[in-house]
Amino acid sequence: MPPTASSPVRPKLDDGGLLLCRVAGVPVLLSTSWWLGAALIVLLYTPMVGRILPGAGVWASAVLAAVFTVLLAASVLLHELGHCIVALRMGLPVRRVRLFLLGGLSEISRTPPKPAQEGLIAAAGPAVSLVLAGATGIAWYAMTPGGAIWLLVAQTCVANLAVGVFNLLPGLPLDGGRMLRALLWQVTGRRVAGTTAGVVGAGAVAIALLVYALVGLFSGSEDQWLRLGVCVLMAWFVVAGASAEHQAEQRRRWPSGLELSDLVRPVLQLPAESPVSDALVAAAGRGVVLVRADGIAVGLLDQTAAERLATHAPSEPAERAAEPVEADTILLDSESPDAVLERVQSVLAWQFLVIDSEGRPSGVLRREDLRSALRSRRG
Repeated sequence: MPPTASSPVRPKLDDGGLLLCRVAGVPVLLSTSWWLGAALIVLLYTPMVGRILPGAGVWASAVLAAVFTVLLAASVLLHELGHCIVALRMGLPVRRVRLFLLGGLSEISRTPPKPAQEGLIAAAGPAVSLVLAGATGIAWYAMTPGGAIWLLVAQTCVANLAVGVFNLLPGLPLDGGRMLRALLWQVTGRRVAGTTAGVVGAGAVAIALLVYALVGLFSGSEDQWLRLGVCVLMAWFVVAGASAEHQAEQRRRWPSGLELSDLVRPVLQLPAESPVSDALVAAAGRGVVLVRADGIAVGLLDQTAAERLATHAPSEPAERAAEPVEADTILLDSESPDAVLERVQSVLAWQFLVIDSEGRPSGVLRREDLRSALRSRRG
């Protein structure tokens, strides 16, 4: 389904920047660092416009540089929306899209559970950029050389081609690095193997960028300063992104020697109408499933809420202190530890109901228990 813009919204500041709009329900934000990147592009690109179009004055060149900056941002946005639409079609929620400095970021709320999904989501962005490069390239070829419109079309074509090709380089957090991770994940069955390869690739990409910048600087290339600024920023972006991916992978891994059964608390079923004070006494280190008279579970007893309720109304039904059981908060006791860790990290819930292969409650996993165990093992 193609993205459709929601009804117009009044621009406002968000924790990730300026809210521009919503596309397919996903907020699009303009980070404050984007303005720095835009100013840098205008500053370094204006002299180039003057050399390509000798008849253009300084102010006309600056205006053309600013327009190109906006077109570049629009191209990056379309690139990121390519990721978003594919992720949404696969049922993966997208928190937001942010444009910053010289790039963009699609914040997918949940890690793709399968390597093929990660590969397809990663490939969607470069595919959009290369299609845009092809479309503007045809227009560029059909136009008479010279003039402001011709220059903007030509530079937009080159920019989209550069964005598409650059993102295909095999280093995280670039799309090519994600595609490499998906491939190795599929071949080895271990996501961490793909992440390690992507981090190594990121180092190679960063070195290549710096070498390219230095070659332009020492050879006196016309775009030497623009090339230097862009390459240094992108090398920093790649290294920082790869480091973040590596750290996230370490947090995602289940420590060896730790069993899920060691963390799961025994489960107890109580009538939902039981006094909350009695439910707290019965809990005693166990997970409590509150069940109505008709046999329908209303949720898990939230101990913090129950203690708060019991201080002033101990006879109130425990149902009033229940945490709903939803699809995302149900774990199978046969799930792999890594899948359990991924679920707990991506779902905002205090506790999770563990069921056996026949759908019967077999225990409760509390977030705090898992955190304490992970801190102890990793410490």
